Amino acid sequence: MDEHQVQETRQTRYKKRKLRKGRVFFTLILLLLIVITAYSIFQYRSGLKLAGETKLPEEEFVPDEAMKKIENYLIVGVDSRGEEKSRSDTMMVLSWNKDTNDLKLVSFMRDIYADIPGYKSYKLNTAYYLGGVQLLKDTLNSMFDVPIHHYALIDFKSFEALIDILAPEGIEMDVEKDMSAYIGVSLTKGVQKLNGKELLGYARFRHDTEGDFGRVERQQKVIEALKEEFLSPKNVGNIPKFVGAAKGYVTTDLTTAEELKTVLSVVTGGGLKIEKMTIPVEGTYSYNSYSHAGDVIEIDTEENKQQLHDFLKLE
Repeated sequence: MDEHQVQETRQTRYKKRKLRKGRVFFTLILLLLIVITAYSIFQYRSGLKLAGETKLPEEEFVPDEAMKKIENYLIVGVDSRGEEKSRSDTMMVLSWNKDTNDLKLVSFMRDIYADIPGYKSYKLNTAYYLGGVQLLKDTLNSMFDVPIHHYALIDFKSFEALIDILAPEGIEMDVEKDMSAYIGVSLTKGVQKLNGKELLGYARFRHDTEGDFGRVERQQKVIEALKEEFLSPKNVGNIPKFVGAAKGYVTTDLTTAEELKTVLSVVTGGGLKIEKMTIPVEGTYSYNSYSHAGDVIEIDTEENKQQLHDFLKLE
């Protein structure tokens, strides 16, 4: 065998070895993907099974006309203790700009004296009690001319369970003062990790001089903390179970495919900074009381509507 043939033989052997290594590497990657997929499916189904049929019933909901850039989600937290009807304790609009991937969160104070279509004026949280998600949406439409495209509805027990699935070791919060009145838990001042029940209590506390405004600010802090936990590498293994449980705990007009598509679009878009706003804005409200509604917040509707539109960049 001449030198040329020897060289060709060496090259052939080298190529075969390289090919075998490539096949082994590809096989390992494929096995890893299969294991990850199987684990994710198992965790997702585990979450579904854990949640069972505990979520609130689906509601009548007619979405507003779709917008090219903006998609708005009405998030409603309900203080349900098994009653047929409950008031909404938390009312937020999460606005997603699909072009820039900006997220904006607007909290609406529940004591706003609201013009509820078809009824007397009551506190804003009474709209859900009277007519569910659709009437709450119609009230926000008529007062602030804000379009709503989707909704998500959750009660407090389900919220607690989801937090414990996403972050079994708790979510770090800086509790600004001792809290215990009417929240079912006792919290002490300082940075600490809160489980689902404690985090809910933190978000609901309002028995201090800040009242409902402080409560809304804490709710927004909780949303920010949840975003950070969801994106944290240490919680990656909990995400499939969390998504499965959310399907069982959260009532929404979205299908699973749409939910996943939205989450993936937002997460892969980068940034994920959430800008926050509270309605009413400072200097645009006063306090009053009515026999049929109790203590309320009366607002300058036009001024709040204008500032809301500027904030959300509604065209």
